[in-house]
Amino acid sequence: MRQDDPTAPYVTNLLAYHLRELRSVMGEHAQALDASGLSDPANTFWTAWQGQELVGFGALKQLDDTHGEVKSMRASPAARRTGVGRIILHHIIAEARKRGYTRLNLETGTSPLHAPAVALYRSAGFISCERFADYQESPHNQFMSLDLTK
Repeated sequence: MRQDDPTAPYVTNLLAYHLRELRSVMGEHAQALDASGLSDPANTFWTAWQGQELVGFGALKQLDDTHGEVKSMRASPAARRTGVGRIILHHIIAEARKRGYTRLNLETGTSPLHAPAVALYRSAGFISCERFADYQESPHNQFMSLDLTK
């Protein structure tokens, strides 16, 4: 894992794939950020590597001094079901704890495409919660939260 630049050329294809896939099942309800959104100073972006191969990425957004949000987690198609997603998620959780956050939230989809991600989040202790920040509820999204004080 390394902190990285979401606009880097080697991120372009995986990020485009991520956005295309989400929009194919969520339409206008897809909340994923593009490279410019991930470049916002409130976000810290990391890439995951296996040797010289980019195998995933994820970001942590600071919502306030004690509250963060998991953003745009993605394992490459070749790295799915290899544990890369878990490594990225644990890295983001560890960083949130290091920053002193007491809560970590995320927004994800409800389609079958999202079932593995939801299972991963639940296995890490995330539970369903009400919407947060400026998200709007729809049949296409769900919200989860992790209490970092435990």
